[in-house]
Amino acid sequence: MLDFLATGGATLPLFAVRPEGLAALPAEQLPFLRASGFAGRAGQLQLLPGSSGLAGAVLGLGEGPIEPWSFASLPDALPEGSAWHLVDQTLIRPALLGWGLGAYRYIRFKSPQRSPARLAVPEGLGDVLAEIRAIHRVRDLINTPANLLGPAELAEAVAALAAEHGARCRIIEGPELAQGFPAVQAVGGGSPRAPRVAVLEWGSAEAPLIALCGKGVCFDTGGLDLKPSSAMLRMKKDMGGAAVLLGVAEVLMARRSACRILLLVGAVENAISGRAFRPLDVIRTRRGLTVEVGNTDAEGRLVLADLIAFAAEHEPALLIDAATLTGAARIALGPDLPALFANDEGLAAALLSGAEAAGEPLWRLPLHAGYESWLESKVADLSNVAGKPMAGAIVAALFLRRFVPPGLPWAHIDLYAWNDSARPGRPEGGEATGLRALVAGIERWLTKTRAS
Repeated sequence: MLDFLATGGATLPLFAVRPEGLAALPAEQLPFLRASGFAGRAGQLQLLPGSSGLAGAVLGLGEGPIEPWSFASLPDALPEGSAWHLVDQTLIRPALLGWGLGAYRYIRFKSPQRSPARLAVPEGLGDVLAEIRAIHRVRDLINTPANLLGPAELAEAVAALAAEHGARCRIIEGPELAQGFPAVQAVGGGSPRAPRVAVLEWGSAEAPLIALCGKGVCFDTGGLDLKPSSAMLRMKKDMGGAAVLLGVAEVLMARRSACRILLLVGAVENAISGRAFRPLDVIRTRRGLTVEVGNTDAEGRLVLADLIAFAAEHEPALLIDAATLTGAARIALGPDLPALFANDEGLAAALLSGAEAAGEPLWRLPLHAGYESWLESKVADLSNVAGKPMAGAIVAALFLRRFVPPGLPWAHIDLYAWNDSARPGRPEGGEATGLRALVAGIERWLTKTRAS
């Protein structure tokens, strides 16, 4: 997975400079750089000649902030298989992250055209490597076609992660699932690939418990409220919330963070058959609330409702759910900005601060109580959709809040989990949207909790 690391042998020097730093480069190379037009512009790359071949390379950083993406094109831009060391080691953390994300390829069915250039990494950067591994895993899961990643395979991915980190894992299915997770069963009951809930637990009993609840809809047809074909093209990514939280758990475990983890993945397929749930069916949830199904394509919130109720029974110190939940969030914020909803100001501040530090922004939207009435049903405790075609992301968050006990700090992340087009370090396809922001935010929240 980490084939971009140089693990031995000779390496070439890689200089990274701003325009004003050109004079600090090796004096014997300055005439060549000037003649070649190198000016240190952002993303500008120049190979340096030597007496016996290649002597090094210079990367321009420009005048703007130095980000991981400044280095993300290098695995492909530098000669295939070449090995490098960064001269300015103060830049190694963003360089390593950008290099690692830029080297990613989904290669299960198609071999890459070339191997990446490799980077030498000093000791002490295991936390960055953990993020890279987790993001690669998340991307692989989301990119896997739905015929090969159904509920069973997604649940097994949770079990495999647990085995890697000495965590406990159990998979709930069959009669136990139908009894304990009736909403999950209803959503997944129309598929021949049976639904299940994967439960991962890690950490020592005295540490604060972080509950992570992920929507794992492996493919979403919309159910009997069928999506148009064009809207189904990317629905293999509808388990993106579960994949991202699996990645968050992986990083926290790899770093031995001072917390316990309860990761719940509701793994289902929203399919069409004679057993599929129907519009205006009434479903009883784990918490006991009844829900009228106003739309079978609003299935993710039903899955999360049972997961949230189960997590709350364990009395966590913090609960976070994540899902590719609403198109309304994408209309409002686009693909790169996950929507954040939170019922606790301290938690919201920690997550927003962590997102800023990670360079991976979240955008907070309100839990506007004035829209609560839009979820009223004449025959059940609530409907799963609003009676009005507005504020879809807010209404979905308000639905989920009904399953969160008062006083429990909770955040809901509505994310996209996909790159529509390729950019350095962010190839087209599945993306671990918000993973680094959530890890940084949780770690800040844990630090503040320990200090108080």
